[in-house]
Amino acid sequence: MTGRFDELINRRDTGSMKWDVPEGELPMWVADMDFKTAPEVIKAMIERTEEGVFGYTLLTDAWYEAYQDWWGRRHNFDIQKEWLLFCTGVVPAISSIVRKMTTVGENVVVMTPVYNIFFNSIINNGRIILESRLRYEGGVYTIDFNDLEEKLANPQTSLLVLCNPHNPVGKIWSREELERIGELCNRHHVLVLSDEIHCDLTKPGSSYTPFASASELCKKNSITCVAPTKAFNLAGLQTAAVIVPNAAIRHKVNRGLNTDEVAEPNVFAALAPPVAFGKGEQWLEELRAYLWENRKFAEEFIQTQIPEVSAVQADATYLLWLDCRKVTGDSSELCRFIRENNGLYLSDGSDYRDGGGFFRMNLACPKAQVKKGLELLKKGVAAYERYVCERC
Repeated sequence: MTGRFDELINRRDTGSMKWDVPEGELPMWVADMDFKTAPEVIKAMIERTEEGVFGYTLLTDAWYEAYQDWWGRRHNFDIQKEWLLFCTGVVPAISSIVRKMTTVGENVVVMTPVYNIFFNSIINNGRIILESRLRYEGGVYTIDFNDLEEKLANPQTSLLVLCNPHNPVGKIWSREELERIGELCNRHHVLVLSDEIHCDLTKPGSSYTPFASASELCKKNSITCVAPTKAFNLAGLQTAAVIVPNAAIRHKVNRGLNTDEVAEPNVFAALAPPVAFGKGEQWLEELRAYLWENRKFAEEFIQTQIPEVSAVQADATYLLWLDCRKVTGDSSELCRFIRENNGLYLSDGSDYRDGGGFFRMNLACPKAQVKKGLELLKKGVAAYERYVCERC
């Protein structure tokens, strides 16, 4: 039953980061879904709210068991209870880990284009970004392993921040690719920090491999950040988990999270994950099917109606990564123009260090909204091309 995802919910004037935009604009930028979360989660939160007391909160066994069961059943990764640490979010965890596990002036490798907030976590903490650019050929992204090893071999490199599945390009890294990354990082004494928050938003029938499960080397030399927040639309609850199999690394990560005061859950941060993972699986399967219908519709629309733009092949996330290099190499100018003239708010690819000529579109919204966004995109691209011609 997909009717629930067709509901248009008015999120204006609710303090929504996504929808805090001028009247008339359609925001399809930040990775935030316009769907209500699983009804089981809503019911549990209402019942907890009615208790009326919101004191200091501890994690119950149910919180640990939810992550263990979910990753064991769905992702073939057996997690021991002691490996799990609570954090108020994946981004706070990443920033804390960068501070604790590296020193000022050291290199942190990222494979670009990649989630832009990684750059903030690195730069704001006085570390240096070392980019290993993904290869883009025939509409497909792959890892340039020669370049990656060169960056990892730099004596000043101490950490690799991996995105698995990869945001914004929607790539699911294979077990073989992850194993190879693990071997290179082990060889060059580089710790791996893997952001796996999009792992449950894969194409129906497709699965992802947790980095730490790819090999023993990967397990012993990794920190993994996960959460139900992306898949179940719970980002505002501030809840995530950090998986650290290596006891020595885990001790340092735990100290860092506690020193930074991002290791204590609120009432709903402790409650939501067990309910989402324990009772929301059917809702998630329906969501994944709906999201993929949105993606197929968008890809077909763009291919037939906006042929000068192309969608990058993807197997994960609800984010459409679009190649507009036939229109312009300046995606910043194109996104600005479309927003100012057509009211469609997209994510500029330059924020992800795309190399020029890409942008990102969020498809996690009702089909009617997707269709409206695509029509605005079509009009915006056509208007931009006329604008460019008139300036020539």
